Amino acid sequence: MQTKQDLKQAQTDRAAAKSAMAEATAIREKEAAAFAGVSTELKTNVAAMTKAVDALEKGAGGAFLQTTAAKVLSKLVLSQEDMVDYDRQQLTAFLAGSTDSESGNIGQITGILKAMRDTMSANLEEATKSENTAVATFTDLIAAKTREVDALTAAIEEKIKRIGNLGVSIVQMKEDLGDTQAALIEDKKFLAGLDKNCATKEAEWDVICKMRSEELLALADTIKILNDDDALEMFKKTLPGASASLMQVGVSVQAMKDRALALLEGVKDSKNSDRQHLDYIMLAIRGKAQGFEKVIKLIDDMVALLKEEQLDDEHKREYCNLQFDAMDDKKKGLEREQSQLEKSIDDAKEGITALTGEIEALGDGIKALDKAVQEATEQRQEENSDAKTLVASNGAAKDLLAFAKNRLNKFYNPKLYVPDGASFMQISEHRNVADPGPAPEAPGAFKKKSEESGGVIAMIDLLIKDLEKEITEAETEERLAQEEYEELMSDSATKRAADTKSLTEKTGTKADLEASLSDDSLSLKDTSKELMATEEYIGSLHAECDWLLKYFDMRKEARTGEMDSLTKAKAVLSGADFSLVQTKSKKFLQ
Repeated sequence: MQTKQDLKQAQTDRAAAKSAMAEATAIREKEAAAFAGVSTELKTNVAAMTKAVDALEKGAGGAFLQTTAAKVLSKLVLSQEDMVDYDRQQLTAFLAGSTDSESGNIGQITGILKAMRDTMSANLEEATKSENTAVATFTDLIAAKTREVDALTAAIEEKIKRIGNLGVSIVQMKEDLGDTQAALIEDKKFLAGLDKNCATKEAEWDVICKMRSEELLALADTIKILNDDDALEMFKKTLPGASASLMQVGVSVQAMKDRALALLEGVKDSKNSDRQHLDYIMLAIRGKAQGFEKVIKLIDDMVALLKEEQLDDEHKREYCNLQFDAMDDKKKGLEREQSQLEKSIDDAKEGITALTGEIEALGDGIKALDKAVQEATEQRQEENSDAKTLVASNGAAKDLLAFAKNRLNKFYNPKLYVPDGASFMQISEHRNVADPGPAPEAPGAFKKKSEESGGVIAMIDLLIKDLEKEITEAETEERLAQEEYEELMSDSATKRAADTKSLTEKTGTKADLEASLSDDSLSLKDTSKELMATEEYIGSLHAECDWLLKYFDMRKEARTGEMDSLTKAKAVLSGADFSLVQTKSKKFLQ
């Protein structure tokens, strides 16, 4: 994969940049230490000469010779190789106390010291300038390399994150591919010839296993033959004589080979080492087909390979740690999103269930209200019809009783008689249910002609009053019933409008919840699928990285020991003093 190659290249470049920084730092430290020594020495010498000049100019030369500065100056005169012999003799004689201050040589000695002081001051200034330049160059280099390392680190993190995302995508695509392949296999499972092909493959596999067993047996026999004591003794006796030039005084070729083999055997027998390729180097050391030069080259190549493997392990560990962190964060985010979606789905389902019940209740309520309104309307119509019938019947009965009373008055009370019944007819024509009209005036004083006529007319009057009262009560009840009905219709219309509006709103809310439930269900399915893919990718990361992370320190320690032994073996084969091998190998490995 190109991204992994780019990641490895970035890690290699970063390691090279860090190595360059470490190398530059080591060089800078050495230069700084050298400058500190030179600077201290020059400053000490300049101070000593300054004290000498001051003492001579003040005429206290004898006292100066007893100071520490005089001893420093004496050592300086003896160590100056480019100094004129005559000047050295003059200064040596002065510092020895054999120069007469009155002989006129004091001025000459003072001049020599001033000249030396000026030269050393110039050298100190030049060394300081060179040191400042080196410091500035080192600072610029470190800054540039630091920026490079930061940029490469950011690129490495970005590529590792990208690799993680690609890994999850690959897992998802593999799952899709697996589903498709499963369907394809299901379609192809009816194909014929599978038994024949399987039998052929089994036969081929048996042949391969047989050949592999024979090959392993041959290799085992070959290794046994080559490792036999007699064979090794023969190899020792047939060593080439050309390697004799590599021997140290008093050390034989065989002793050097035995020492190198002992070092490599120590690494090979270590529990932390499983590097079978050491056998090849040991076999080359034991044999005589090639000189130590090729063996040393094999050792150098092996050390370089071990360093490259260690660098690859470090890069792999960094990749694994960053991938685990990134995937763990992604997994937690997906789990959190999944939990939120599940809660949202549960809330939506509960809301839909509650709204469904409320909508059904509202629908039933509206139906019940419509039915109650219809029943109330039918009842009102029936009551109105009964009231009209009652008023009409009572009015007709009242008119008939009034007609009968008028007829009795014609006979018994002619003054109260209404001729031709005009008043009765007029009253009958204008009386109605809605407007019964004013009650008739009470008749005048009745002059009883007999008990029978008075009792009958009084009874008729009583009946008329009862009818009038019943008509009034019926009309009042009808008016009140109509008002109650109208109020009921108004309240029912208001309630129906409110229930209809609430029903519409709840239906819309339910539709929104159902849409949200559908979207959340799809999102939950995608999130769960991505979470499963992420977990599967994390599992593949564990399969890829756990072993390396667990045994990283052990592998590093084994490689370090192996490189140390190889370095010692190389030094032995190169004829180095074995007492110096340990120190040199440590420096080499660093």
